[in-house]
Amino acid sequence: MARPWPAGLALSALLGQSRAQLEAWAVDQGLPAFRGRQLHDWLYAKGARRWHDITVLPAALRDQEPAPLGRSAELHRSVARDGTTKLLLATDDGLSLETVGIPTRDRLTVCVSSQVGCPMACRFCATGKEGLQRSLQAHEIVDQVLTVREVMDRRPSHVVFMGMGEPLLNSENVLAAIDCLSRDLGMAMRQITVSTVGVPNTLPRLAELALERLGRCQFTLAVSLHAPDQDLREELIPTARAYPYEQLLEDCRHYLELSGRRVSFEYILLGGLNDSPRQAEALAEKVRGFQSHVNLIPYNPIEEEAFQRPAPGQVEAFAATLKRRGVAVSVRASRGLDQDAACGQLRRQRQDRVQG
Repeated sequence: MARPWPAGLALSALLGQSRAQLEAWAVDQGLPAFRGRQLHDWLYAKGARRWHDITVLPAALRDQEPAPLGRSAELHRSVARDGTTKLLLATDDGLSLETVGIPTRDRLTVCVSSQVGCPMACRFCATGKEGLQRSLQAHEIVDQVLTVREVMDRRPSHVVFMGMGEPLLNSENVLAAIDCLSRDLGMAMRQITVSTVGVPNTLPRLAELALERLGRCQFTLAVSLHAPDQDLREELIPTARAYPYEQLLEDCRHYLELSGRRVSFEYILLGGLNDSPRQAEALAEKVRGFQSHVNLIPYNPIEEEAFQRPAPGQVEAFAATLKRRGVAVSVRASRGLDQDAACGQLRRQRQDRVQG
């Protein structure tokens, strides 16, 4: 049975709709219900981009194109030596967004955007330099995963909402996309991660909405801390002024209670700024006794800021300090560094070329 999504989530494209919704749409068009099942198969299993691709449908219906399918056009592609593939995709209203395919031998992770631009203005993020243009609809998020699958000719195993935008400012569409990825593309919800820098009064609500809309809350929540104290966090993330550190952690605990899922903490390491052993000790004190995991991310430089990438020894020492204090920790391997890996850079470069 189709899930009852709020009225504010207009179904403006067929992509993102369930099998039952597509069957109902077909019947509304005066077609047999099985045409909806065919559409579902061609949208999700075969990745149809145009009505004329769906050869099982009558030619008259394909010529009519009765509704947008919801697929994007590729504007630019950048492939790094390690295979990391960054795509710039066009939206129907003339905007652009980034998505990235990150391959390893055993998995393909798709880093998806949830908004065009971002209002959070994090100093180390290229996307935040431009502000927010709009939130993405569910089909525009799902399309990113299908496009990476098509370009890289490989089935994605993981999806991370770590691209452009703040997912918790678009939680309804993010959850609708997660529902579609799980239900229609067959992805395990535990292989999906939602990353946030923290928006007041949204974390517990996210768990409640997931339980209400999806019937479960099995995706991973990743909360970006990036500093061991409130003062430095506000310097790096201006919106943190409205969200005290202790309140953020308390909301994380509430989320854990509601969802039963541990929280992952993201910490971007900036050379000489937040990567000292003393700061590692302070971070360990903050998350001590928390059912959590800390993911350390060495900084990818952007032109607008003078932040430095940390030395490998500093990264190792920071991780070792956390481990010694009993904190579960991992270091994210840097990918695509030869192709401007930081989020938002590809989009900004294209805009600069157009304006120039």
